Amino acid sequence: MLLEQVHEEIRGCAKCALAQGRTNAVPGEGSGNARVLFVGEGPGQEEDRLGRPFVGPAGKLLDELLTHAGLPRPSVFITNIVKCRPPGNREPQPEEIAACRPYLVSQIALIRPAVLCPLGSPAVRTLLGKDAQIGRLHGRAFKQRGMVYLPLYHPAAALHQGSLRPTLLEDILALRRILDEQGVRVV
Repeated sequence: MLLEQVHEEIRGCAKCALAQGRTNAVPGEGSGNARVLFVGEGPGQEEDRLGRPFVGPAGKLLDELLTHAGLPRPSVFITNIVKCRPPGNREPQPEEIAACRPYLVSQIALIRPAVLCPLGSPAVRTLLGKDAQIGRLHGRAFKQRGMVYLPLYHPAAALHQGSLRPTLLEDILALRRILDEQGVRVV
C-alpha cells in the first residue's frame, strides 16, 4: 500500500467517534522518503481546520526547532497518533488510539525513517509502551524493534512551561548529532 492510499483511507475514516466532530482528518505530511518521522498526539483546532499537522502555535515552535537542527520541514514527515481532533484538545482515549494505530503502523512501515521521534507523553506511551515516561526518555536515543527512537517533549509543553524550551533545543540538537553520526543526509 502506498502512503497516499493510507492517507486517503484516513480522510474517509469513521472507525471512532472522533470522525463525527472533525472538519478534516489530518493524515500527516512531509516526504515519503523522510529519514526523520515526528509523531505527535493529535490535531488541534488549526490542524483540524486546515487538514495539516502542526500548523498552530506548537507547529510554529516545531518549525523553529527544525530550523535550529538544520532540518527543512519538507524533508521530514510529521503525523500524530490519532488523525482527528479530540474535543477540547483532550488526550486521545485508548479506543481512539487503537482505531488509528493501523494507520500509524502503515506510515512508519512505508516511510522507514532512520529516526522516529515521539513528541510528548501520549505518543511515547503509544509507541514505546504504557509505562514509558517522557521525563525519563526525552533526548535519549535508543534502538527498539530495529529502529532508532528519540523521544522529545511535545512543543506545546514548552509553550505552557517555558522552562522546557532549552531542553527541547538541546534534544533537537541530539537528533542532528544522531543523523550526522549515522551519515544520514536530510535535504
